Amino acid sequence: MIHHVQLAGPPGCEDTMRAYYTGVLGWTEIPKPPLLAARGGCWFAVPGGGELHIGAEEGFRPSAKAHPAFVTDVHALAGVLTGAGHQVNWADPAEIPGRDRFHTTDPVGNRLEFLAD
Repeated sequence: MIHHVQLAGPPGCEDTMRAYYTGVLGWTEIPKPPLLAARGGCWFAVPGGGELHIGAEEGFRPSAKAHPAFVTDVHALAGVLTGAGHQVNWADPAEIPGRDRFHTTDPVGNRLEFLAD
């Protein structure tokens, strides 16, 4: 089991990330312990288990290739994302037969994958 995955964002991105991960995806924010909160960033509970941590990083560069992948109802989520103005790029179904999946990016450009069970 993975406890958490960490992605980065530029310093000051917390409100933007909260708007996406809680407002669009519907994930719950997890309060950071006080000593870690002083460093910036924010944490979210991933539905089904685990956490996603966003760390504030000077000189931030989005992750365009490496990415976490989350299991979800991809068709419902794709509708939510496109309805909120986010691009959804469906993967070629021949790549992993029998598993629908798509890629998108968070508001700072980190690549995310969502796939069906």
